Amino acid sequence: MRAAGRPAWAEVRGRLAAADPGLLRFTAGLRTVTSIALTLGVLAALRADVSHLVAGAITAMVATFAIREKQGRAQAVTLALGLPVALASMSLGALLNSRVVIGDLFFVALIFCAVYGRRFGDRGTALGLIGFQIYFASLFVHATLSALPGLYVTIAVAFGSAAVARFVLVRQTPTGILDRLRRAFRARFAHLVSAQAELLDAGPHDLDKTVEEVRVRTARLHETALLIQGRLTDGTSDEAVARLVQRRIADAEIAAERLGLLLLTARSARRADTLTLHLPGAPLPSAAREPVRDEAMERLRLDLEALRLLVLRPAGPEAGTALSGLRNRLLGYREEENLPPGSPAVQDVFRGIGEAARAVLGLRIALDGPQDESDDTPATSRSREELDAEDAAIEGTEEQDQESEEETGLHRPTTRAAVQVAVGSSLAIVGGEFLSAQRWYWAVLTCWIVFINTASTGEILVKGYRRLLGTVLGVVAGIGLAGLVGHHTWTAFGLVLLFIFAMFYSAPLSYTLMSFFVTAMLGLLYTLLNTYSLDVLVLRIAETALGAVCGVIAAALVLPVHTDRRTDELLVKTLDRLADVTRAAADQLSGAPPVDLVEKARDLDQALADLRAAVQPLTHPITPLRSRRDTARYVVALLETCAYHARSLAATAELLPTHPAIAADPRLRGAGRRIVHNIEAISAQVAGQQPVAEIETGPSIAAMLQPGTLGAPRYGRVTDRVLRHLQRLDEAVAGLARPLQVPVRARAV
Repeated sequence: MRAAGRPAWAEVRGRLAAADPGLLRFTAGLRTVTSIALTLGVLAALRADVSHLVAGAITAMVATFAIREKQGRAQAVTLALGLPVALASMSLGALLNSRVVIGDLFFVALIFCAVYGRRFGDRGTALGLIGFQIYFASLFVHATLSALPGLYVTIAVAFGSAAVARFVLVRQTPTGILDRLRRAFRARFAHLVSAQAELLDAGPHDLDKTVEEVRVRTARLHETALLIQGRLTDGTSDEAVARLVQRRIADAEIAAERLGLLLLTARSARRADTLTLHLPGAPLPSAAREPVRDEAMERLRLDLEALRLLVLRPAGPEAGTALSGLRNRLLGYREEENLPPGSPAVQDVFRGIGEAARAVLGLRIALDGPQDESDDTPATSRSREELDAEDAAIEGTEEQDQESEEETGLHRPTTRAAVQVAVGSSLAIVGGEFLSAQRWYWAVLTCWIVFINTASTGEILVKGYRRLLGTVLGVVAGIGLAGLVGHHTWTAFGLVLLFIFAMFYSAPLSYTLMSFFVTAMLGLLYTLLNTYSLDVLVLRIAETALGAVCGVIAAALVLPVHTDRRTDELLVKTLDRLADVTRAAADQLSGAPPVDLVEKARDLDQALADLRAAVQPLTHPITPLRSRRDTARYVVALLETCAYHARSLAATAELLPTHPAIAADPRLRGAGRRIVHNIEAISAQVAGQQPVAEIETGPSIAAMLQPGTLGAPRYGRVTDRVLRHLQRLDEAVAGLARPLQVPVRARAV
């Protein structure tokens, strides 16, 4: 029974790790709920009334979620500074509650300062958020000067409970978070391999669905890799270890994505286009082809399952010799003589499995330390030697300084947002007063929230729409819950805790769902405060709509950042990063001194992630401009394709100093120069530079460079791989010319 339960629990842990990388959402929700529960317990023991319980719950929630620093000491300092800010904010709220004009003016000034505080990093953001939300809480519970002593005690209890929850009961360390993210990466890697294995058996009618699942799981693996990238510096012992883990994560991600392409090619009559794994709805190559069931395919199924086990099973003596045997067999596919008989496309898949197994081995060594080498075969030993040589090369590479440019004055993002939200809040106060003299602050809250983590008018519009939709659905739920709960105080607080957990857990997934839980929770709080009525909840919808409209008006008329401008800026940044990676990789493959290519590739990934978030208003289902939506999706998919090939080139280029299988070829610099010229021409066109440059087309890069002199590959067709990535990158960059309206000049052969 015990032995059977362990794999089941491991499966549950793996699914949780894959669904919530690093358990970040789960921990955020659990910590907030724990903080609120502690606050309510202490206040109940002090016999506080319901209004103080509600104020304590709001304060504990804010004191928990507002703090975002990664190091414990920085979190403690921010929490300590937040307490006097909260006390001052509550005092001013009670003092100005009856002074309408002065109170409104102060509220607008407070909103401006809270948003402007984002300029000073996580601490400024947290203190501004605490100041605003506690002032809002004072309005919500109708704080008065006579009630201040009790409210001071409530706030102190809430901050103390938040500290206990954060540093004792639900403690997180950067090292622990990174460790959970590593497990999540392994789990998502294994889930991706499972989806890839389904490609072998998918029939013509199921192939589209299967490829879509591979596409989704590939994106999730990439998302986890970016999360790890953001936590490496704080979660590892030193910079050398961080760089090593970064490289091994990149290797594993590239190997996993390449394996999916090779499997899709094996199922098709011709080579699969990389765009297929990046563009939803992209046509599949020869999609009607029936699955093949022969000896080679059956072996592929077994080997893919072996790769999945290799990814998931922990290293160490408990893994047993069986796992070593699987590892040795898969690594053997990196030797040409060990490849099973089959078509060239099927043999490429076996090579891809061997490369993926090598990436898993490197990941194990980087994350878990040295492994037992007693069962190694010659192929496994050679893989270890390659990894050791790469590790030494990584340790000797110096990290280059990153330069950043920041706008100044009113064009600084934080200043612009502060001015916009102050104007929008002023409009919301005036309009909200016409709707309700008691609850106008709901409009202000919505206006404030739609500006958080948004940078363009389109993003604010989409966020306002999602909040309104979630609010309407939450009102419907609140009506039903209010009737069920009645005046059962602790039942209502129990549901409030449940909704708060759901709110934090769902926030990164769906803003609409988060707004639903917020509104349903507020309906329960109104019930507790004996202010619940159907009119109140309907008023909340009206105030929410008003706040969203005021936010959009302010964003559109005051120092506007239109969606087109925002996306163009990020598109230029992404293209510049792509040019940097391509140039550096081509130069290094041509014999130039080594540089930190992995870091450049991650800069490209981050720029692409920012662009993907910024184009959401253009690709949202409610957008009426269908052709524009399709164009935006196509451009982002092409850029993701370019990024994949650029990452692969960078990874291959970094092997040059350590692998005898690869030798520099000076002709690659010319091939890379053409690609970089085209990327820069497209970037100049998007940036509106004059005169408009043309992109160059000509003979395929593979034809230009044959016969290659990259060296006779010992462990796979490295020459073909480099040429293939260059060719595909060249084609994808040229493909960007049409949707971005860049002129094309054909070069004579």
